[in-house]
Amino acid sequence: MEKVTLYKSIVKQLQAEIAALDDAPNDPIKTKIIQDDLHGDYLLFSNGWLSESRVYGCYFHVEVTDDGKVWLHNDGTDLVVAEMLEEKGIPKQDIVLAFYAPIRRPDTGYAVA
Repeated sequence: MEKVTLYKSIVKQLQAEIAALDDAPNDPIKTKIIQDDLHGDYLLFSNGWLSESRVYGCYFHVEVTDDGKVWLHNDGTDLVVAEMLEEKGIPKQDIVLAFYAPIRRPDTGYAVA
């Protein structure tokens, strides 16, 4: 359980750091931090209007499961979130690149499930 708590803390720290990169007070597009500690889901969303165009989408979605795996469901950034999670202390064998098909995951060097 300590590992799960640590991983959730790391993910929330990284989430805040990435959100701060887009933190411009007058920007019509806002970055929204979504945290669900009970279920282990952490998301960053863009939300707003740019002229007449709606901007809404997921920057990243990370899930920390009860078995201590960190599922990277979406990385819509150019930051390589998996490597950032590693740098913060989560080992590759606990990170699942869920946006790859299960058959391709063994080739990534990360956990398969």
